[in-house]
Amino acid sequence: MERRKFIASTALLGAGVFVSKFPVKAGVLEYPVVRTAAASRNFTSKAVEAAIKEFKAKVKDKELGWLFENCFPNTLDTTVTYKLKNNRPDTYVITGDIDAMWLRDSSAQVWPYLSMIKKDAALQQLIAGIVNRQVVNILRDPYANAFYDDPAKVGEWKDDVTDMKPGLHERKWEIDSLCYPIRLAYNYWKLTGDVKPFDGEWKKAIQTILKTFKEQQRKDNDGPYSFQRKTAWATDGVPMNGYGYPVKPVGLICSSFRPSDDATIYSYLIPSNFFAVISLKQAAEMSTQILKDDALAGELTALATEVDAALQKHAVIDHPDYGKIYAYEVNGFGSYNLMDDANVPSLLSLPYLGALKNTDPVYQNTRKMLLSTNNPFFFKGTAAEGIGGPHIGKDMIWPMSIIMRAITSNDDEEIRTCIQVLKKTHGNTGFMHESFHKNDPTKFTRKWFAWANTLFGELLWETYQAKPQLLG
Repeated sequence: MERRKFIASTALLGAGVFVSKFPVKAGVLEYPVVRTAAASRNFTSKAVEAAIKEFKAKVKDKELGWLFENCFPNTLDTTVTYKLKNNRPDTYVITGDIDAMWLRDSSAQVWPYLSMIKKDAALQQLIAGIVNRQVVNILRDPYANAFYDDPAKVGEWKDDVTDMKPGLHERKWEIDSLCYPIRLAYNYWKLTGDVKPFDGEWKKAIQTILKTFKEQQRKDNDGPYSFQRKTAWATDGVPMNGYGYPVKPVGLICSSFRPSDDATIYSYLIPSNFFAVISLKQAAEMSTQILKDDALAGELTALATEVDAALQKHAVIDHPDYGKIYAYEVNGFGSYNLMDDANVPSLLSLPYLGALKNTDPVYQNTRKMLLSTNNPFFFKGTAAEGIGGPHIGKDMIWPMSIIMRAITSNDDEEIRTCIQVLKKTHGNTGFMHESFHKNDPTKFTRKWFAWANTLFGELLWETYQAKPQLLG
């Protein structure tokens, strides 16, 4: 996401980094109420509240119980606005400290609640409202990543050189922005059987996604999208007149930006292309089963097959120490970038997204490399180790990467260790953050970042259900 104006009741240290001043008594963190008061919450789910009550009653570690109560409902407590529009659910979701709705974040923020919607009709309607709103946003501009609630509002980025329209907060083209809404819609449908959101407008959105992906294969030309920004931050602009460095058309899809909202170096972003394959297959199944449109399903499937074949040919490289691993970015000419970024989709997160199994040998080799100093954005300090990214800079670990490490692990000790590290690095606030310093978790960015909070709640809830002994 963009360079934010951070808002917090903590001391500021440098650009956007906060120093926690949370009370500690006799060397032991107390557990005061930090969750939004019930009367001030944006939305309350009976299923989520029941999960919190159960977790706190059954898990002996009181700090984990406190963290779960704070983090898991944070999206519902603070970021959602639900209403009926033309007798259809409509839900606007902000990221936290920015009043804008990202296609990616809004999907990811509510993903952990999906398993509970059959027990909570109101929660189901809330998520149906997100599906509906995302259709409106995609049709407004499939190349935009973030939108305002007010369709007439003019964005704050006055120095952006791109086809900006009213209602857009930011217009950074990212493959995953069009994958996440499909992921949410598909799993909503699978869990509920409800097909009401999947009408003619939803079909138009799927057709628009297909058209956009094909345009960004750039087989004949650079396509209609370009982006430049007048800024001192190199990662906020795209070189070569806003189209990025040249790529060889090989069937992969170009992404001008990463899920971090930082510009790619090589436009074939591998994690996002894996995500696109899964999303296209899901959209094809829905087109057949719900829309009864076999022709559309065939086009979606054909593109998924093409991208998948290109990944098999171009995404894997031979590393001198790790053997066959997945590159983070490639250009089709033979150049590649070896790294990972904490934002999802990442290489580390591929099993979480269903793109491959965590037992895949190439993934296992890649994982070893990513969780080592051979990944330039893997940081190890006295407080923790984990992956960050260029967005915040050196030595800043993202809790999201530690959460994803645990979620994609088969190793009980690794899962336990990750949870304990997260418990110790919330910076004495009771919440997760965008990032924290590897040597001092009280120095962090984004006091209010709902995705990280809810994702941590997802990890705790899934661990409680599957392996409660790891929670202490």
